[in-house]
Amino acid sequence: MCRCLLLSKSLLFPVAAGGRTCNAFRDHRRFFANRNVLKLYERQMLQNMFPENSSNEIINLLTKKNQCVYAGFDPTADSLHIGNLLVIMNLLHWQRANHKVIALIGGATAQIGDPSGKSKDRDKQSSHILSYNVKGITSSLQAVFDNHAQYFWKSKDLLPEPIIVNNMEWYEGIGVIDFMNNIGRQFRMGTMLSRESVKTRLSGSGMSFTEFTYQAFQAYDWLHLFKKYKCLFQIGGNDQMGNIMSGQELISRLENTRVYGLTVPLITTDSGDKYGKSAQNAVWLNSDRTSPFELYQFLIRTADADVEKLLKMFTFLSLPEIKELMSKHKANPDKRIPHKTLARNVTTLVHGETGLQEAIVATSALYDNSIETLSTLKINDIFKIFNGATTVELMLEPGITVLQMAMKAKCFLTEKDACRIITAGGFYINHQRITNISEIVTLSIHILPNKISLVRVGKRNYWIVKWIM
Repeated sequence: MCRCLLLSKSLLFPVAAGGRTCNAFRDHRRFFANRNVLKLYERQMLQNMFPENSSNEIINLLTKKNQCVYAGFDPTADSLHIGNLLVIMNLLHWQRANHKVIALIGGATAQIGDPSGKSKDRDKQSSHILSYNVKGITSSLQAVFDNHAQYFWKSKDLLPEPIIVNNMEWYEGIGVIDFMNNIGRQFRMGTMLSRESVKTRLSGSGMSFTEFTYQAFQAYDWLHLFKKYKCLFQIGGNDQMGNIMSGQELISRLENTRVYGLTVPLITTDSGDKYGKSAQNAVWLNSDRTSPFELYQFLIRTADADVEKLLKMFTFLSLPEIKELMSKHKANPDKRIPHKTLARNVTTLVHGETGLQEAIVATSALYDNSIETLSTLKINDIFKIFNGATTVELMLEPGITVLQMAMKAKCFLTEKDACRIITAGGFYINHQRITNISEIVTLSIHILPNKISLVRVGKRNYWIVKWIM
């Protein structure tokens, strides 16, 4: 017979005769331990919690029964970017722990503008643009949830279905007088002014009343989700702590219930730059903004100092597995094994196996100098891979030579330069070195089945020749 003792803040597990843990309760213990998502601190995926020192309460709630968590995403663009992925990964870990997850798209609050991390008011967006952005972000989120379930969830147990909502659904039915009368009166000016996002702006360029009220609207979002889904948890970037605190205070006051906020760290590279930002160009999650190949290459190029941290944050590999990858890297750094593992996992999560294969084929076409791989690519894929290449259209005339083609495509400033560089071995067609300036351009040798020739001068200068026949 088994014996079980339940204490207020800890669960002790029964011991069979001889001091061994009973098998049934060992499985029970593992089940409850898996629901404790605060273990994500070990993966550097969480930074702060509110209220402070509430970890014991949170663990007790998480292990006692399934909970509900939400994260918000304002549609300020038509796609999420790689910097948003850490919040999404947190939601996926909650989902894997059998908790209900909600992704809230701020179709209404985006019209107000979140002042967090901003030095001036956001530009007002039209309803048409907002609607387009909401659609794009919904696509970002749904793709990640679907790819996770299909390619990363190996258990036979069903994942709780994720919920994606747009807060415009509930604000359309609320008048401004009703909102101010029922919700606005719950906030105190002193507390609102003490928020870091407000103080920063007031000491700088100032803040509009519209953005000042943002914290009240985000607080009401949480109240709505609490009433409908019993959502006790909110997760967001560390710059969201002030808004999370406002929601916690509103729910405590109106519902006499304690709720909890968790924040994720801002991801920066070893050099201190924001992750995924280069010259203000984000690495996006939607393929029409950043192709699977571009995402894959961005991750492959991760600095050695950052790759272990990103494996913890952006993959579901266990910590021992990540440690083993780093040991392999130390032994053979040229193979970049952890970098490739990171790239494969994240590209599959964001774009599925089809996107991963597209990225691998494109990488082979660019770096392996394989004419067979190049021949399998679609024209649009070639344009994406060789982004920045000069594109020209040429008529395929009988007897046209390599030199004539190069000059018509304007690969060289002068014919003298062309002759010198081609004969010296610095000219390539479809990855094949061409040294004979008099060689005749032919379909079977120089032109791919899609009527394209990829021309390269030196190491990095590409031209895409589209032949008219």
